[in-house]
Amino acid sequence: MGSQQLVAVFGAYGHTGRFVVAELRERGYRPVLVGRDAAKLADLAAETGFEARPASAQDPAALDRALAGTAAVVNCAGPFAHTGAPLVEAALRAGIPYLDVAAELEANLDTFAAFGDRARAAGVPVVPAMAFYGGLGDLLATAAMGDWSSADEVHVAYGLNGWHPTAGTREAGAVSRERRGGGRLVFTGGELRRREDGALPGLDWSFPEPLGRRAVLGEFTMADVVTIPSHLAVSEVVTYMTVEAARDIASPDTPAPAAVDEQGRSAQTFVVDVLVRSGGTERRAVASGRDIYAITAPLVVEALDRVLTGRTTGATGVTSAGVLFDPADFLHALAAQLKVELPV
Repeated sequence: MGSQQLVAVFGAYGHTGRFVVAELRERGYRPVLVGRDAAKLADLAAETGFEARPASAQDPAALDRALAGTAAVVNCAGPFAHTGAPLVEAALRAGIPYLDVAAELEANLDTFAAFGDRARAAGVPVVPAMAFYGGLGDLLATAAMGDWSSADEVHVAYGLNGWHPTAGTREAGAVSRERRGGGRLVFTGGELRRREDGALPGLDWSFPEPLGRRAVLGEFTMADVVTIPSHLAVSEVVTYMTVEAARDIASPDTPAPAAVDEQGRSAQTFVVDVLVRSGGTERRAVASGRDIYAITAPLVVEALDRVLTGRTTGATGVTSAGVLFDPADFLHALAAQLKVELPV
């Protein structure tokens, strides 16, 4: 476990950042609270008893001071298009692992493209999208693939009963939409392609019970189209979202998530149903749980703990969860927070 190692959490006072700080503390690490808002950091430091180190992503010297003496950094502050590269640069200067919880697929593409060679040469693990979107789907898809060397299709269906977005999610989404210029990205024919056509295709998806058959939007593209094909030989990766969750995230009137238990989790529930096809054969892997923001904390902290304790495949450079970890072992380690059904 953590042995009181220092771990920097950038954006520690944010919604997801607070879950990450709590998970680190639970596992025996000492979070170092980092972010640009000194007042919010001071409030969180007073609340938790952990050290606060104010730093802006645009101030390299301040970032270097914030990361000094830490074993790793977890970036929880979006938009990651603005914070990702500066934090990876700081981690490379410090020679420590970098993990983030970015759902912005453009930011994740940037990380793979810009830092793969440098991180590999430096021997520093860089793990983007180690979160509900990107990381979890990748672990499930890799576990479902099993001994297959390639597959024709990977389908990742998100069965959310609703989606109350945080302010950070809305801001990151706005940046992504601006970068796409009104278009959208899909992974088809073995590559990412841009589409300019209109409405997303609607269809029904048969989730495991008790969710059952639900209306979803196809090509609701999430970070899985970056993480999965970064290491799996697949021709098509398609992600889907339940219609009610898609409506929530699209509406400016949907409120932020509200805590309903002592852990700060919302009432939101989810099922992530991953279907992999090769020829005429299908394999399925399913995960279900509560609150997509809360579950990100055990995902990223489990990854951090495995990196720091050497429980990885030995992959170097910028890597995704499915290639860096034993996916089945990783997912089963989260049994207290995540119900998982994998192929035998």
